[in-house]
Amino acid sequence: MPTSTRVRRMTKLLAAASLTAAFTCAAYAAGPEVVSGPAADPQCFVPWTDQTKFFKFPKKEGPYRIALANGFIGNTWRIQMIKTAKAYADQPDVKAKLKEFKVVSTGEDVAAQIAAVNNFIDSGYDAIVINAQNPTAFTPVIKRAKAKGVILVAFDNILDTEDAINVNVDQKGLGEYWAHWLVNNIPNGGKILEVRGVAGTSVDTDRHNGIHEVLDASGKKWDVVEVVGKWDDGTAQKVSADAIAVQKHFDGITVQGGSTGTVRAFMDAGHPFVPVGGETENGFRKLCAEHSGDGLKCASGGTGPAQVAVAIKTAIAALEGEVVPQSVKLPLATTEDPNFKDGENFYSKEGDNFFVGNAFPTCGINFTAQEIMGQSEANQ
Repeated sequence: MPTSTRVRRMTKLLAAASLTAAFTCAAYAAGPEVVSGPAADPQCFVPWTDQTKFFKFPKKEGPYRIALANGFIGNTWRIQMIKTAKAYADQPDVKAKLKEFKVVSTGEDVAAQIAAVNNFIDSGYDAIVINAQNPTAFTPVIKRAKAKGVILVAFDNILDTEDAINVNVDQKGLGEYWAHWLVNNIPNGGKILEVRGVAGTSVDTDRHNGIHEVLDASGKKWDVVEVVGKWDDGTAQKVSADAIAVQKHFDGITVQGGSTGTVRAFMDAGHPFVPVGGETENGFRKLCAEHSGDGLKCASGGTGPAQVAVAIKTAIAALEGEVVPQSVKLPLATTEDPNFKDGENFYSKEGDNFFVGNAFPTCGINFTAQEIMGQSEANQ
């Protein structure tokens, strides 16, 4: 074949490829098509309400480059979440669909997390999974992702937008669950210690609002003392001890995370056991079971860090052109006194620092401790 003919043919092929790429980018930049449900996997991808929109993105050929942009990393839940994400990405059927899986944690600096997401967009990642430090600060990034055809999936601390997919449990409902436990177990109202999470996050705000709406509607008189525990045992134990030293007595406790540390602070201070609404840490449930007969009456509820795996699963489904809800609702895991059962919903022979119920069976997501603990929480 003459050189000139080869050059013309190569030019045509390159032009066709460029035109195809341009059409693909334009289709993604236009955003997803809003379609009728159900989702491709209706048992896993449950819509938040009957008004939730369903998205269908243009199908993109794999394997995919997916990034996890995490913020705060300084507690057990976040560390277990990062390890769970890596374990899920390592599962053979998932790994086969991934060209690259990148993880970055930026701490509590919102600007740093925004910069990380922008970097992933500029680097050509197909989808970004994000646990957002602030629900409203990412508007410019969301617009850039949409323009570049990058799918955003927020989970846990979600984004206040309909231009990203959100995956979460009913965080406000969890706050309501804890508050109902206190209302039902403290006959005359009283003084409550509320141990909050990381300030400015949607999870902290939603749980706080749920707690107070139930308490305010109960008809009982409540005096709520708030401290910031950052969902961390060590921090929660210190701020709880400080609160006990100042206030002397509490009638009940709600603790968003760091529940084991808060209960230990009360034990160390010699404070009588009171009703507690807390998270799903194994250490917390061990204490609840051990001291139930001594007056420690607990309600333990939350969501396992495995929701990150559901977020990754959702991102892959969206990239494959499957129908997904704009907002996915995951079930809460709850257990209360006297239903704590060793070997079933807590593990007395295991350590304190992991969250029980780290599975979503309806999504085919379940992990052994070995799968998770074999991973690192470091950036990759």
